[in-house]
Amino acid sequence: MTTWIESWTIPISNCMRVVLDTNVLIVSLASYSKYFPIYQALLDKRFQLYVSNEIVAEYEEQIGKRLGLERTDVKFRELLNLDNIHFVDPTYNWQLIEADPDDNKFVDCAIAANADCVVTNDSHFNVLKDVTFPHVSVINISDFVLILSKV
Repeated sequence: MTTWIESWTIPISNCMRVVLDTNVLIVSLASYSKYFPIYQALLDKRFQLYVSNEIVAEYEEQIGKRLGLERTDVKFRELLNLDNIHFVDPTYNWQLIEADPDDNKFVDCAIAANADCVVTNDSHFNVLKDVTFPHVSVINISDFVLILSKV
């Protein structure tokens, strides 16, 4: 029996284009986290991360709340200097998530970047399953870790 991971159609390589929800990035930062393989894969350039200015601002704010300003600056210099982090400037706001409009920045970034998926555990993104155009694939954090283990 074939599992969905084995039948995954997105390229499992360093060409995989991903948008990470803020909570996914945050829980992957600590080396003791079961989600640390995501951050390690990013540092190892095993996938391409796409961000917008809005996303980076939210990353910085949320990491700052958890790590403090000094440690946040170090993490951000490390992150923003990776050549597998790409900035996009979405020119259109699709407004596909009505329940939490703040989540739309991730969707808009994914569409503008032609990303393979958005990685999130946020249930607000479930509405995207019913959107045929523009199509945005959403996978949860645990499944993303499984995918990365195959790379």
